[in-house]
Amino acid sequence: MNILIIGSGAREHILAHSLKQNETVRIFNIATHINPGLKPLCENISLIAFKDLSAIQDYAKAHKISMAWIGPEAPLEMGVADALWDINIPTIGPKKALAQLETSKGFTRELQKKYQLPGALNFRYFKNLEGAAEFLQVLGPEYVIKADGLMGGKGVKLSGEHLASHQEALEYCQEILDAGQGFVIEEKLIGAEFSLLCFADGKTLAPMPIAHDHKRAFNEDLGPNTGGMGVYTAYDGLLPFVEQNEVLEALNISIDTIKALQKECNDRYIGIVYGSFMATKNGVKLIEFNARFGDPEVINLLSLLETDLLAISQAMIDQALDQINIKFKPKASVCKYIVPEGYPDHPIKNQYVVIGALPKDVQCFYASVTQDDQGLKLLGSRALALVALADSIPEASALVEAAIKNIHGPVFHRSDIGTSALINQRISHSNLVAAKGFALL
Repeated sequence: MNILIIGSGAREHILAHSLKQNETVRIFNIATHINPGLKPLCENISLIAFKDLSAIQDYAKAHKISMAWIGPEAPLEMGVADALWDINIPTIGPKKALAQLETSKGFTRELQKKYQLPGALNFRYFKNLEGAAEFLQVLGPEYVIKADGLMGGKGVKLSGEHLASHQEALEYCQEILDAGQGFVIEEKLIGAEFSLLCFADGKTLAPMPIAHDHKRAFNEDLGPNTGGMGVYTAYDGLLPFVEQNEVLEALNISIDTIKALQKECNDRYIGIVYGSFMATKNGVKLIEFNARFGDPEVINLLSLLETDLLAISQAMIDQALDQINIKFKPKASVCKYIVPEGYPDHPIKNQYVVIGALPKDVQCFYASVTQDDQGLKLLGSRALALVALADSIPEASALVEAAIKNIHGPVFHRSDIGTSALINQRISHSNLVAAKGFALL
């Protein structure tokens, strides 16, 4: 089977790696750059702009593509799924209207309000500054401001962490408006954050193990937001600070939201539903949805997946997820990103990183790097994702740390992701030790 993967990062690298476990699969790739990890897995890689829908269609026809997987959010917003369905190529990744679940924060909050969905927040959606100062007064010192459109995981600012006053908040709102976008102001949540990703076929949502992402660039959760510096999952599919009933709450929020979205758009959602949630003292609340695999969450989750990804993909297309038993290894997983010095605000580019011998129990997936005669060259964003499985999160973290010692160049990473110290900090911060009886690791 000829499968087209759209995208060129570590997410697409592990998608290709996972699909290739089935010997019938041949991978083709439309990319923004030649990923050295994807290259040996692909029959062909072509550099085509995501907005060039006719060229993508021509490529798919020429290579007799049977199915497509869309990796990043940008091609979803540009309607690549619509274009492929228009030429009868089944595609995993929602069409443009459905992808508003991610591409417009305002759309999703308004959808929650219209259909009275669970997990909703006090919010307002703005297309200008009128009323913004007054709503900030309503929320007081605890608020969050989100750019309405895609910002690569960097469009959210929180009071007390990024914004010190309502005046700074309004200045950030103006920055967003100057960039041609609207914005959402909403209440700030306190609790335990977790991500729940599901396979979706338009009828069934099949959940994966929950994960915990780390957006801040530096150890101890300091520095600017990034696309994600690392993620961990636990051996039991939960997290040390999240209970099973809270995961079920999150799943129900996802199910109800997708039902409402499909009704609103009169179409079927085929792809990944990625919800970021907060377990608060008032129940589970929705932070935001993404309409594709998160990166690096995908690396943790596909590393744990035991079921054939091609079989899952076909079930998503055939609306048959309820007929397949999806299994994950009962292991913890930790993924950490190696990034260029200066990332995310002023990353160095066109310098080289050297990967030495890595332990067999650690895998490396390539992201924003390319290969030339001198070696592996940094392109300026997250470069390499290293993942390990173990019986516990701290053990998996230690395996990744040992491997990273063999990677050299003008790069850095977060050494604290997956450590007992940081997990305990999460538990304490969420006030869950006293409130729920969780023990420190």
